[in-house]
Amino acid sequence: MFQDVLRSIKHFWLRRIYPSLASLIAAIGTVGLISCLSVLWLVAHLSDEILERENFAFNTAFLNWLHQFTNPTLDRLMLSITHLGSWPIVVPILLTVFLTLWLKRQRQEAQIFLIANIGAFILKNALKLFFKNPRPALWMRLITETSYSFPSGHALGSMVLYGMIAFLLARHFPKRAGWFYGIAAVLTGAIGFSRLYLGVHWVTDVVGGWGMGFLWLMICVVMLRLKQPLVV
Repeated sequence: MFQDVLRSIKHFWLRRIYPSLASLIAAIGTVGLISCLSVLWLVAHLSDEILERENFAFNTAFLNWLHQFTNPTLDRLMLSITHLGSWPIVVPILLTVFLTLWLKRQRQEAQIFLIANIGAFILKNALKLFFKNPRPALWMRLITETSYSFPSGHALGSMVLYGMIAFLLARHFPKRAGWFYGIAAVLTGAIGFSRLYLGVHWVTDVVGGWGMGFLWLMICVVMLRLKQPLVV
């Protein structure tokens, strides 16, 4: 009886689980899979704390510490950086990349790129409405935001937009992949930091946005790699 159970488990693993897991590892690599699992754990932990309305003391402490460094020059810089994650700039970039891919007959890349960004938009709005976490109100802010706080839409959206652009460029120019990913990381990091500086998000909002954006980005990367496994 016990041997029959073991054979059934082995059969299920070899026929169902292993092929899917092998395809996933082939698409994003072992490091990518470990990174996704680690980020998933972090996002789950943050989400649980937000749902329970736990007060992260370091959220308030960090924002108040950061606010002491504000000055007019940094204000202008951070406003400029935060606009890189806002729709007046994001939409033209999105359309330009999509149309470029489409006209170059990279139709699958164009479709996945569009799905990634539309999905990010839907995801961040759905999550905001689900968690309904209020924004910080620690000082008079330079910009007005009326939506809920968790997760940061700028952090999530920029992770997907600039991360997807970096991935697509790296596929076609693999020798410069490090530069593309580095620039995307700096942009995404700077945009998230600008939201903290401007006092419109908690630290957990930005970290959660990065995490959720990264997971959605990896899903889109896997979709494209499984469709085009031989494309470099």
